[in-house]
Amino acid sequence: MSGERPPGAATATTPPREILRHPAFAYFWGATTIRAFGGAIAGVAFQVLVVTVVNATPMQISVLSALGVVPYLFLGLIVGALMDRWRRQRTLVLTTIGRALTLAAIPVLLLLDALDFRSLAAVVLVLGVLTLFGDSASQPLLPRIVPQRSLVMANARLGQSQTVAETTGPALGGALFTLVGAPTLFAFDAVINLIAAGLQARIRVDEPKPRPRPAGRHVGHDIADGIRYTYRHPTLRPLALSVHVWFLGNSIVTTVFAVFVLRQLALPTWAYGVALAIGGAGGFVGAMIAPRVGSGLGAGRAILLGRVLVAVPWLVLALAPLTADSGVAAILGVVATAQFLYCLAMGIEDTNDISYRQSVAPDAIQGRMNSTIRTVNRVVFLFGALLAGPLMTLLGFQLTIGIGAGVFVVAALVIALSPLRDARHEGAPD
Repeated sequence: MSGERPPGAATATTPPREILRHPAFAYFWGATTIRAFGGAIAGVAFQVLVVTVVNATPMQISVLSALGVVPYLFLGLIVGALMDRWRRQRTLVLTTIGRALTLAAIPVLLLLDALDFRSLAAVVLVLGVLTLFGDSASQPLLPRIVPQRSLVMANARLGQSQTVAETTGPALGGALFTLVGAPTLFAFDAVINLIAAGLQARIRVDEPKPRPRPAGRHVGHDIADGIRYTYRHPTLRPLALSVHVWFLGNSIVTTVFAVFVLRQLALPTWAYGVALAIGGAGGFVGAMIAPRVGSGLGAGRAILLGRVLVAVPWLVLALAPLTADSGVAAILGVVATAQFLYCLAMGIEDTNDISYRQSVAPDAIQGRMNSTIRTVNRVVFLFGALLAGPLMTLLGFQLTIGIGAGVFVVAALVIALSPLRDARHEGAPD
């Protein structure tokens, strides 16, 4: 497996410069950022279409949500193996163009009055497949265009722009939807993706050809190699297991959160939006400080800090004596603080988690390692979301949130009791 250093990689004695000064990353970051804003803005229009134009039933809404995950379950491992043999930049460009064309079909269907559940489901499924290919190409491409010592800063910059998009995009999308309507918003998102594809095409990256497979080997052997590598590695194994457990806890608490806050606590919609916006600010701060935390504590302890911190707000929500009679100010204060800490923790751990994965695994297995972890994460998330319903029914909202918080604690313990705890970014091989 090739452990070849990406072009322009920093040496042990060369301090990393501001990552946006690297032209290849600047194009990568620009494309990712405008796509995130376009997706967040058009996401509002999509939700309105599902409810008002298609008049989807609750079961149909569930199907549409599942269709975005299904490609990962059935194709995730295969696509990850292909990304270790295909040119990742070319795949990224082609899938972004594919997204633009697929999004452009929505305004056409609207104008022809032909948008119904089946056609929208087909669009969602195609977008899910294209997103799978794009994500599978994007994560292993980043270590090829960024010096290893700058990976944490690069992922922090990506996390910051993603958080800003997720925080401001929906509000902007709602205003634009009122002004220009759904067809124009989706056409706008399609154009955004075409611009992103143009930026991605300008990335200069050296992608050497992989070694040919020995006789008698096929993609199934590649997938098996990726799974073995991920779960036999002394630090990647606990990292993967911890993030799987984290996804279980996250699926439980996020499934319960909106229902608990809006229904049981009767928080007004505007206040709920304020709480989510404050959470976005927490995510931005977390991504800002993540490189310094990772440098000071080391990758393992930075991830552990995030895993521990993420349990705190959910424990608070589980134990807080809040009722609908507590008053909007008190409820908003607790919920907003919980969201801030939750997103702050994710900003810290996500940046250091992804950066450590990208730096420790050889380039030749990056695609399979990442796809193995992502695919299992999504299976676990689906299981947790399905489990949350019976838990809410049998135990109530706050006890279910408490169970989710307990699962987060287990995710932290997996790291605390493993060699990953002492891992550092600078200790990973080039």
